[in-house]
Amino acid sequence: MTSIDAISLHDPDPTATLWQHDADELARYVADPANEWFRRLACAVALAGRVPEEHVPALIARIQDVEEDAEVRVPLLDALGDRAELLPWLRQPERKEEDDDFGLHEAFLKARGRLGDRTATADLAVRAAKPWDVQRGAGEAGLNALADRYGLPAVLEDLGEARPEDRLARDLLRHRAGQDITASLADPDRMVAHQAHLLATDPARLRAYLAGRPPVEAALWAVCALHRLTGDAEETADRYARLGRPRVEVPGLPEQVRRAIVHEYAAASERGTDPRWRLEAICAEPPAPVDVDGQLRRATEALGGAGIAFEAPVDAFEHEGTGSGTYHAIRLGEGGTVRVSTLGPFVGTLGEWDRTLDDDSPARTALEQAGFHWVDRATVNRIVTDLCVYWFGRRLPLHVGTLLYFWQD
Repeated sequence: MTSIDAISLHDPDPTATLWQHDADELARYVADPANEWFRRLACAVALAGRVPEEHVPALIARIQDVEEDAEVRVPLLDALGDRAELLPWLRQPERKEEDDDFGLHEAFLKARGRLGDRTATADLAVRAAKPWDVQRGAGEAGLNALADRYGLPAVLEDLGEARPEDRLARDLLRHRAGQDITASLADPDRMVAHQAHLLATDPARLRAYLAGRPPVEAALWAVCALHRLTGDAEETADRYARLGRPRVEVPGLPEQVRRAIVHEYAAASERGTDPRWRLEAICAEPPAPVDVDGQLRRATEALGGAGIAFEAPVDAFEHEGTGSGTYHAIRLGEGGTVRVSTLGPFVGTLGEWDRTLDDDSPARTALEQAGFHWVDRATVNRIVTDLCVYWFGRRLPLHVGTLLYFWQD
């Protein structure tokens, strides 16, 4: 048994230990498919930058074996992605048909970029525009490698400007080269404008841009970027006021509920979010702190005082069996479940998922008399327009109920 065999699946950082091992020993271990995949994975990562030449053919064979674990193939591609002999195989159409688990397709594309394959440019741009770190990182690395090899103008010409992904990739490359991409704050696609506001580094340049009176949404992005760089709340509030404090209006959304949602979600929302929400989160007065335990006591006392049987409140984790969220659930003896939001004094049901409790339930009367705001079904089922929040892989606007009584596994 070697010291590599002593590595456990639960070791927090096996690669740190393996950097001390001889590269020849690591390469032999990775090349033998009889060894456990997780140890071979750690060895493959530890081979980066020091692959012994005599083991290259055997390691390439592991990369090209479709029966090999994808988790082993990906770091091997990172270690050997500059080997020109891999390119014909990487460009074969069947590569696109292989299982995409564990970033395999991203690793193929990244390697093609490192090997100077300009036919991969469009696909790399799509990956660079993805919200997931692995996909985005591979796309950017492949594009950077192409720009380093052929020069920025050649890659920009390959990309063009037709797709939002192309414009986003162009901005990444131009920003990396030190060029000004402030004009992209006015891009019609929010994904591109959002990235431009994150890449901004010069407050003076943003102020000059705002002085030119750009379109309102572009100006909002610029103010968001300026606030991120300076943290000057007074300047941000002043500029927001000069723009007219524009808001995304959601008909039928009570102001108290809106403030709670804005405070909880808008500042860290996803890139498709209208910048009006972001500036509202920065400039609006936050709601009062929530005494969650006090709310639950008040809710149970109100229900008990009205003679309504109920079970003890449970948090979102216990109610769903996993994950976490922004509500407690109280099951009622009469049937149905009342949800109590941790974002404020909001109670009710979650639209279609809680059909057994109607808006005319005695629980509503009891809770409203105790000072709670009952969020009725019409409001719960209303979508909060243009506020994109991550929820089970989606990054789109959600219903009021999903936001007030949020749960994520």
